[in-house]
Amino acid sequence: MVVKKKTAKVEAVELDEDKLRMLIASLSIDGEDEARQVAQTLRSCLQLTDPVQQIQLVKKAGSQLEALSEEQLGSALEASLDALALVYTSLRAKNPLRRAIASALNSVPAWLQERTVVSLSSCLSDCMSSSSPERYPHVVDTVSTCLDGFPLGERCISKLLPEVLKFFHTVLREYLHQNSGLAGRHVAQAQLMHSCLAAVKTSMLVLQKSPDPLGEAVHEGELQDTLGSLLGCYVHILTDEEFVQSVQSTAGMAVVLLVRSVMGSGDQVASLVCSLLRNSAQASSSVPAWIQQRCSGLCSGRRPPGVSLYLCHGALAMLSWKRAPPGPDWEELLLLVPSTLLGLDVSIKESSTAMVVSRVLTLWSSAALDYLGGQAAPGPPGLRQSLAGGSALQRHLLEHIYSHWEHPLDGVRHQTRSLFRNLLLLHRQAAPAPPGAPDDPALDPYVTGLTLDLLALEWHSRGKYGALGCLVELYGAGRLLALQPGLPPALLGLMGDQTLAPYASDLLERLLVSHKAELQGAPGGAGEDWTEAWHRTWVRPLLHVLCCTTPDQTTYILDYFLPKLLRCSPSCLTHMMQALQAPPPHRPGPSGSRGALGAMMTCLRAARAQGVIPPTEEGLWGGLVPLPLLQQALVHKHDQVRMDALGLVCETHRSTEVVTPQETDLIRHFLPPNLNSQSPGVRQQTVSLLKKMLCRVKDSGQLLQKRLVQERDPDQRDRDQDTLRHYKEFLRWLCVTLLEVLLPGASFSKCLVSLHLLGLLGQLFSFSSVPDVVALGDVVTPAHAQNVLYCVASDFLEVKQLATALLRQLPPSAVGLEEPERMLCVLQAALELSSSTKPFDSVTAAHLLQLLLQQPHLRGALLQLAQDRGLELGVSPPPEEAPAALVRELNSLAVVRFLLLCLQSEVSRAESSLLQAAASFPLYGRAHCITAVLQHLDAGSLSQTEQWRLQVSELISVCYRMSDVVAPVVQSSSPEGLIPMDTDSGTSEGLQKILQEIQPRDTNDFFTSARELATHPGDEPAPPQGAATPPPNTGSEGYRVTAQMVLVCCWRSMKEVAMLLGQLCKSLPLHYTAEGGGVHPGLVTEEQVEGVGLYFRQQLLQSRHRGAFELAYVGFVRLTDMLCRSGSRALQELPSRWLAEVLEEVKSSDPSSKLCATRRSAGIPFYIQALLSSEPKSSSCSLLKTTMRELLALSTPSSDRTTDGSTVSQVHALNILRALYKDTRLGENIIPFVSDGMQVAVLGFTSPVWAVRNSSTLLFSTLITRIFGVKREKDEHSKKNRMTGREFFTRFPALYPFLLSQLEEAAASVESESGVAKLHPSLFLLLLVLRRLYPSPMDGSSSPLGLAPFLPFIMRCGRSAVYRTREMAARALVPFVLVTQVPSTVQALLQELPPEPGPGVQHNHVHGTLLQVLFLLRSLQTDSHRPPPATSGAGEVLGQRMWLASRQNSCAVTRGAFLDVLLCLCGPKRILLEGSEVSALHQKTLSVLMASELMAPDSSDSSDSSGTVSGPGTVQYLLSLARVGLGAGVEFPDLWEVEPATTRLLLGRLLRCPHYEVREEAVQAVLRRLREEEEQEEDGRRRRPAWLDRTTVDQLTSMALHETHPPCLAKVLRVMCELSASAQLCWSDGETTLSREDVLLHLLSVARSSAHSVELHCAALTLLSQLVVELVTSDPQQGAAAADALSQWGALLSSCCGEEQPVEVKLTAAEVLVSCTSALLTPPHLPLGLGTTLALWRSLLLLLQDEDQEVRDAAADFTTHVPTHLVPGASAGPVCPAAALDLAVELLCRLFELWGRVGAGVLALTQWLLGDDDDEDEAADEDFGLQDEEDFLFEKRDLNLWAEPLQWLTLLHRHLVSLIQKNPGPADQDQDQDQVQVRQLLLRAQAKAQSSQQALDRLPALPQFCCGAEHARLTLRRRRARLVVDLLERLQPGS
Repeated sequence: MVVKKKTAKVEAVELDEDKLRMLIASLSIDGEDEARQVAQTLRSCLQLTDPVQQIQLVKKAGSQLEALSEEQLGSALEASLDALALVYTSLRAKNPLRRAIASALNSVPAWLQERTVVSLSSCLSDCMSSSSPERYPHVVDTVSTCLDGFPLGERCISKLLPEVLKFFHTVLREYLHQNSGLAGRHVAQAQLMHSCLAAVKTSMLVLQKSPDPLGEAVHEGELQDTLGSLLGCYVHILTDEEFVQSVQSTAGMAVVLLVRSVMGSGDQVASLVCSLLRNSAQASSSVPAWIQQRCSGLCSGRRPPGVSLYLCHGALAMLSWKRAPPGPDWEELLLLVPSTLLGLDVSIKESSTAMVVSRVLTLWSSAALDYLGGQAAPGPPGLRQSLAGGSALQRHLLEHIYSHWEHPLDGVRHQTRSLFRNLLLLHRQAAPAPPGAPDDPALDPYVTGLTLDLLALEWHSRGKYGALGCLVELYGAGRLLALQPGLPPALLGLMGDQTLAPYASDLLERLLVSHKAELQGAPGGAGEDWTEAWHRTWVRPLLHVLCCTTPDQTTYILDYFLPKLLRCSPSCLTHMMQALQAPPPHRPGPSGSRGALGAMMTCLRAARAQGVIPPTEEGLWGGLVPLPLLQQALVHKHDQVRMDALGLVCETHRSTEVVTPQETDLIRHFLPPNLNSQSPGVRQQTVSLLKKMLCRVKDSGQLLQKRLVQERDPDQRDRDQDTLRHYKEFLRWLCVTLLEVLLPGASFSKCLVSLHLLGLLGQLFSFSSVPDVVALGDVVTPAHAQNVLYCVASDFLEVKQLATALLRQLPPSAVGLEEPERMLCVLQAALELSSSTKPFDSVTAAHLLQLLLQQPHLRGALLQLAQDRGLELGVSPPPEEAPAALVRELNSLAVVRFLLLCLQSEVSRAESSLLQAAASFPLYGRAHCITAVLQHLDAGSLSQTEQWRLQVSELISVCYRMSDVVAPVVQSSSPEGLIPMDTDSGTSEGLQKILQEIQPRDTNDFFTSARELATHPGDEPAPPQGAATPPPNTGSEGYRVTAQMVLVCCWRSMKEVAMLLGQLCKSLPLHYTAEGGGVHPGLVTEEQVEGVGLYFRQQLLQSRHRGAFELAYVGFVRLTDMLCRSGSRALQELPSRWLAEVLEEVKSSDPSSKLCATRRSAGIPFYIQALLSSEPKSSSCSLLKTTMRELLALSTPSSDRTTDGSTVSQVHALNILRALYKDTRLGENIIPFVSDGMQVAVLGFTSPVWAVRNSSTLLFSTLITRIFGVKREKDEHSKKNRMTGREFFTRFPALYPFLLSQLEEAAASVESESGVAKLHPSLFLLLLVLRRLYPSPMDGSSSPLGLAPFLPFIMRCGRSAVYRTREMAARALVPFVLVTQVPSTVQALLQELPPEPGPGVQHNHVHGTLLQVLFLLRSLQTDSHRPPPATSGAGEVLGQRMWLASRQNSCAVTRGAFLDVLLCLCGPKRILLEGSEVSALHQKTLSVLMASELMAPDSSDSSDSSGTVSGPGTVQYLLSLARVGLGAGVEFPDLWEVEPATTRLLLGRLLRCPHYEVREEAVQAVLRRLREEEEQEEDGRRRRPAWLDRTTVDQLTSMALHETHPPCLAKVLRVMCELSASAQLCWSDGETTLSREDVLLHLLSVARSSAHSVELHCAALTLLSQLVVELVTSDPQQGAAAADALSQWGALLSSCCGEEQPVEVKLTAAEVLVSCTSALLTPPHLPLGLGTTLALWRSLLLLLQDEDQEVRDAAADFTTHVPTHLVPGASAGPVCPAAALDLAVELLCRLFELWGRVGAGVLALTQWLLGDDDDEDEAADEDFGLQDEEDFLFEKRDLNLWAEPLQWLTLLHRHLVSLIQKNPGPADQDQDQDQVQVRQLLLRAQAKAQSSQQALDRLPALPQFCCGAEHARLTLRRRRARLVVDLLERLQPGS
């Protein structure tokens, strides 16, 4: 992307008149010599006002000065130099004119330079001596520019050095004084900080440019005092925490620089800095006393921790380490800096400070490298030993890196990576290889160990990638690939994760580039031999990933990795194409993957964007891919494949590359089926890529037009003209295609894409009618423009916005709004919509008014409407030929005035009856339209200011009145619940009673007593003001009102009031008096702004309705943003004042307070959020810090605050804290308070008040998200949602002692001798936090923040009597144990288990221990990178405690847990045990299993085969037993050495178990095993397991017939599906064998009766369909005999495709239809008959138009099952649903010909086209729509937002016409009967067309806006009827 460079603004010279007149007079010297010519040139320059001309004249004067000789010196020349100097010092810093003057002064001859310096010094001295504080920034800038590449300026500063330094002392002293008086004025404070930073930086520049050292000059008293005072200012800034970090950091550098400037660069400087870092005032005796005295302020005992940080920064940045002399002082300082910085690591809280620490540490590592590199000798061994790898310092620095490489700030992560690289370089330099030894990293144990440690880390750790990248950069890729050969595929597998893809791709790039260089540099690698090895390592894994994984997992490979691969080796593209086209290119790959074709498109797209593809050949794309393949890819099923193919067509390396006819044909092929995409990402990519194509058309077209003018070759001219003509045809086609899809009923997605693309056409080309090569105005018809206008009525806001923008671009003649009648019609519609009771209508009205604002006749139309309504508009007409801006302003004024008058009238009526307003004229629509008009008003250039000021005043007044009317509802204690849904005739009276009851007098007395509504007639309170009861309806006009209408009217009115007031304050200029006394004119006064602020405060603090206070918050944010940036001092101070007031109110809250303590404190957190977020991020954030401290103190539980009032305030504080921690705008500024917040949340659980505990829960949840980030994986226990303990406690050090002490206290309470459950209130929270931490293998063993102290307490929590606590403790334990420590920990836990049964066995303790062992073992199975040693002794310990799994153990829960542990150790992955131990454990486990209750000798007829086991945990125990049995017999029989007979016995017992959970587990295992066998299938034949014999199959079929538990039955039927797919099943029930018909009928009844269980319904349908296909294909005659069952199956399948069905059912139906496409839908002999077959086809077509994309995609797969002879023109690959729909209808028409049933087929499809017979419902429908929509504002019928009925009708009609034309004569036998049906259909269609047209004619004007649903329904009916009439007339004899 090309970023346009920001150019400096050129301003003319600005001097006061007297000074300018004096200057011009001094230059008015007549004469002809060269000096006078210079004066005349400058005089002319000063008399001009154009800055560009002034620059030219200054350059001319510079040339004249350069040519002067010494004889020219005189008054004229001196006057010229004085004038240049004066102008130079008066200009702003970045003005190019100032640079031009500097250049002119620099060009003076050498003899004149001293005189020039005198002039410039004089002017600069005058500036410094006479400047007021307001001018200080300008003078500082002037001094800065004098030192910026301006040698004469530098001489001038040197000459004035004492004066300049004194000036800077004056400036900084003034700034220090000002800062103390700016509390609460954040913008002024931020400006002061910026000025202070500039002053400190410039003073440093002066010191740097001064003679070094200054020691000799300092002996003069005055300069010494000046430098001492300046140093004092620096020290003050450094120790004053009110200054922002950047200023303090610069002051730290300034202190060191000043000391160095005075003392030189000797050892004394290093000694002094060391003493300052140690906070010691004792320094070397050679340090001047005045420096020691001034620096004593830095050595106080209470200095802020940041002082050390900034001094370290100063020492590293300002001292020259490369040229530092060798000596102990410098070495001491070099080692002291990192230890000081690492000491800060655990004490800092702010993320910004952590950023500075990381940056300074990196700076230190660079300084250390410089110091080592600058030494002539090898250097002292002690220093080198301290800096080498493995030293204590390196270990501590590495721990810092590991703690911070996952930091949320990008800058911190980047700095840790740089630090890691520098540490490797330090190690290399400090510990070089011995002389003569090769520098091989393999021989360096430190580097090898570090590499292995890094590779052992989990890949979710982002810091790992940068560290590995540094190792690759320094030591090469070969070393890493040798240590981990699977690195490339592992990294490619991570590219599906958006958070990891950039890191993985960066490491991949480093690896492949380095590997290529190594291969090429190896012996024999100079030729092409290296390519095969490189392709094998990098290209082949990439192709495998692209072909075999789902496209959404490989999106980032295209974005991040492929371009880098192609840049590294462009020739690999040919290798890719050959590899991908070697197998059949239609190879689909695994289900859901993009296959070879998709991979090919991805690679080609990246290559073309990189400019790698060779020129196009005929029939091939880029000479590599056949065009039919590309066409198939453009309509591929997968979104990403289509986008890659489109990107391949559209994206090029050059924007002027000619678009070929081949490319435009591909776009024509792509566009129609791809406009209607439900995926926002696909829509966005489509528009973006087509924009690139259109830009190419524009750029290359402009180039061709230029070339036509210059081209002389006639053949080339003809080719260029053909190309331009082709462009014009393509653009016209595109424009017409996009406009024609905007029909009524077009889907939202199609409208969106079409309007986007039309807007691009309007931007890049033109819709004007001017004859031009790309003018598109003549293709836009009035009908097209009307369709765009009707898009404004869409329910989707984005469609409204795009349509409105497009209408402004279309030709006015086509839009027609210039016609007065048409405009009046649209205006009336807009005004009616603005008072509609439907909320979205007001948005439509606002967009229509926006369209009308630019029409010159709008005011006249408004005047006419105002007169009709009796309103006085009073807006002056625009003058003749007024500019467009004035017309728009006057129109805006007229519209606002008209709406305001209407609103005032309606508010007056609403004050009498809110119910009538809600039913007839809700107020919010008018207010919304006014806000919309004001949003588009150019407030900076208004001419009618007086009228606007009056309107603003009235608007604010009417807003307050509106709010008063609706406040009783939104401020009631339950606005949603108190209004009943009542629709009978007494609605109004009932609602009015409620409105009287819910006055805003609710309090928080729920803390003390419950409040009851009045129930007796005499107890009714008086009605509130503004809510008087309306008179009964005595007139003829009544109104109907529902509770929903009242509520919507009230909260939306509140919303629009907030939006309008916020817009007024934000966009209109403010009228205020500046500090200097000047008046700034505006439309809104300070008093009005403050009044609006108080209004917002009242609404936010008292509203109870969430919609009302959330939107009041949006308006209040607009206000607070304006307050801080206003020029009024009074307004700037308002936020801090309001904040203090509301915090005081929160503190003093009690049950009688009006602040809402329910609803999470309602609007109070929002109010405080808005005030705090208005504070500039660059300020010191004093408001935030003060507020957080107060809230944390308020929310901390305290024994002396137990009153109701303290409880209410504590709830408020907790709720406010939660909102602040959630607010992303506060950013990292909130992080320092996270530790305190977590403590408050945990301690809040100890409160006896439920409200406090509830608020603490919410706060805790927010803090977990704030600390660990938004959940990045569905798995709650994934390490992506966790962090290492060191990182956690480094960022939040205060939580370490707190969590440890809390856990110790909680663990002490879990054990109970009596076994009674004791649950510590905070235990659950503690375990939730702790289980998100894990130790990194990189953590040091002696870490002060280690996790080891937590282990015994977590283990102890496993003894709790609460099951959930034991489980949580087990989960929390896992991350605390290092992988290497798991074996010893497991053995220690197992040793705690009782070796034999006895009365003292505590089963809670046993169970908790077993759970901890189990979770540790599972973590080894899944997370282990380095397998632990197998010899752990666990097998022997387990063997001694096998009684826990036997009947000797009476506790079922612990028996089950012990079995789970055994199963984990006996599994296929060996952990902790050797082979012989595993075999022995297998035998012991099998013996326990065979002796268990499950295998009891009682017969299978017994009702309870679970023996004597009973009580809690029985099912859990039996499931564990079942899992052991299934693992041994079904899943891994070879591993367990179990005979098939034993497996059959085991399986039989499990399938007959009375507990359905056990049966379900067994069936699930069988199903899983069968699917695994299917995946491992070889030679096309399935191999059944040995245990699956006839007996087991009979058991399964019997279960399928008799199982009663639906989920279990569903799984049995799934097993039957698998078995039936491999071989024909014999269904038996005991001794009886069932026929196929019986099975079909049974399964039909199961499917019909299983609607309550979706899983069972889908399984029955799938099996049923498999049997039907099997029946029809194996024996067609028997299929005919079972015709009744087959027709029932067809009806069932059709019913499963309805829109109302669950998605799972429709997906199953789609899969069934796809699987039976070749057998039932497309065979030549119609096995099901024409009726059932057509019903199935109709179901398929219905699913292809379903709203759910997954269903459509599944149905579209039918194209891959169609026999190839039926679709010779189409490819065999999967296509998108839109293309599949077209193909399906075309295929069905072809099948009619194949079956010889064209006549019957045409009639059937014509019936589809006409639709169901709805003539009977017409009368009911005609008066239904409006009434229904009024009663239910938001409840709509089921809508399919994807299907487009009109497009579907057009498609069906097109194929039917084609079929009729190909078969003109009737071919069926029943010709006469068909003709009768044709006539009947024709009569029906004609009648329907006529009735639809009549109904449309009865609708009001512009029905699309006022009754859109009814208009769309009637339009569709008419279109259906007309298409059918057209079709049937073609079938008439003789037609």
